[in-house]
Amino acid sequence: MRIVLVGPPGAGKGTQAAFLAKNLSIPHISTGDLFRANISQGTELGKKAKSYMDAGQLVPDEVTIGMAKDRMEQPDAVNGFLLDGFPRNVSQAEALDVALKADDVTLDAVLDLEVPEDEVVKRIAGRRICRNDSAHVFHVTYKQPKTEGVCDTCGGELYQRDDDKEETVRKRLEVYHTQTEPIIDYYREQGLVVTISALGKVEDVTARAMEALKR
Repeated sequence: MRIVLVGPPGAGKGTQAAFLAKNLSIPHISTGDLFRANISQGTELGKKAKSYMDAGQLVPDEVTIGMAKDRMEQPDAVNGFLLDGFPRNVSQAEALDVALKADDVTLDAVLDLEVPEDEVVKRIAGRRICRNDSAHVFHVTYKQPKTEGVCDTCGGELYQRDDDKEETVRKRLEVYHTQTEPIIDYYREQGLVVTISALGKVEDVTARAMEALKR
């Protein structure tokens, strides 16, 4: 299967992408991983991306699209892939269609993870990270530490990242609504969109997604 995963920040895309890719035996292709891999390997596209990033500029669509196209043409993606974080806007979606058509393949589904905006804010703004190890993550509602402000694992101080503050989260949501959400309508016109609720336990959302994709 060839799938695009979309949804607002805090919808659990990364978590669901990993589970779905494993269940479907297809590679999980995320924009972040593409950038890191190309930059660390010193590819031409990686060098271009780094030059923009070092200058504090957005990486042009054609560079991102080039990275995605290269990755989708790798042997492990012959039977399908799951795209997470790409396409990010309609122009990228159009370019993806052109790239796939050139290889005589098409997308099978666009999985839209739906979460109410207030829940997104609650999920992200409630996160607390350990200063000693960013892998130790807690939540003021869903995963409270035994002692407030203290990491259960190492005793480090828990803090709220600037990116997780409510004001920042709402700005990120505005960007999502303006830039990324329009791709849902773009793909809906092609009959590809499958929308599911991303509320509830991780395993329940995965089961919901698998059932929707089978249909």
